[in-house]
Amino acid sequence: MWTNIGKPVLFSLFWLSDIQQPMKKNIAIVMGGYSSEFGISIKSGNVVYRYLDREKYNPYRIVITKEKWVYLNDMGEEFPVEKSDFSIEIDGAKIHFDCVFNAIHGTPGEDGLLQAYFKLLDIPQTSCNHYEAALTFNKRDLLSTLKPYGVHCAISYYLNKGDTVNEDAIVDKVGLPCFVKANRAGSSYGVAKVYKKEDLMAALDNAFSEDDQVIIESFLDGTEVSVGVITYKNRVTVLPITEIVSDNDFFDFEAKYEGKSQEITPARISKVQEDSVRQWAEFIYKTLGLKGYSRSEFIFIGDTPFLLEVNTTPGLTEESILPKQAKEAGISLEELFASAIEEALR
Repeated sequence: MWTNIGKPVLFSLFWLSDIQQPMKKNIAIVMGGYSSEFGISIKSGNVVYRYLDREKYNPYRIVITKEKWVYLNDMGEEFPVEKSDFSIEIDGAKIHFDCVFNAIHGTPGEDGLLQAYFKLLDIPQTSCNHYEAALTFNKRDLLSTLKPYGVHCAISYYLNKGDTVNEDAIVDKVGLPCFVKANRAGSSYGVAKVYKKEDLMAALDNAFSEDDQVIIESFLDGTEVSVGVITYKNRVTVLPITEIVSDNDFFDFEAKYEGKSQEITPARISKVQEDSVRQWAEFIYKTLGLKGYSRSEFIFIGDTPFLLEVNTTPGLTEESILPKQAKEAGISLEELFASAIEEALR
């Protein structure tokens, strides 16, 4: 008798246990993009894919190019993305995503385009919002926005494609050497250090190959540092600071991605410098209303940090600066990536 009575009770307990288990979230890891940073983004996205906890998440690699948006499975098979609702179909089953992990460097993942698209679809995503992304991606607008707050920046000169180039006016304002940069590009694409006035035009041609806007900045001779700021466990957190010592003339593509630099974490700077740059990095993050990851680059002139740029989808490979800073802070890649998703879902 007791056995017969107990069976349905036991069954009910098992059934309740089953329905109380949280369902795994479908996570789209977007990677690729339309810029020269495509290859770097693919590497970042694959690292995120590898380290996401399969007990919590169902990760899907979504490769975005100008020609197509596709889900790429482990067999290398491609399935088209339905752009009207950002879904995919596999074996007749339609899959929607609970959250998007943004691993695209450059357009359309770092300049606000995808952020606005996902906002319209009401799909949470891990990077900052669309306006903040567009602002930080535009070096000229970013620095102009922050200067009134007392953020120190290099002297700059702006040019758009088609403008008349007055080499003397440029040199008179920013001096030599100077840096010529594509205004909306990353990974040091379209960047050149110019020592002679005669080399300005070649540097401008190089910059205009990446963007139709250029910023020319005075050379700052000092210690370069990179400061990661993230929202971790619902709290804005400044990560340990990285000092950058390039083997090349500056922190160019080779230095960033081909081992031609030393990235020293924690940075060999004074306590005064550390406190100052940490405060400014956190101030910029909060003032701009950022969320997710950011990595700000500064150069010290004496004890004063001068801002170069702010990256809102920084590199995420094992060798990238921000993951190394997180590791120094005791945050594993699994924790770093999971935190970004949970903050987006929050």
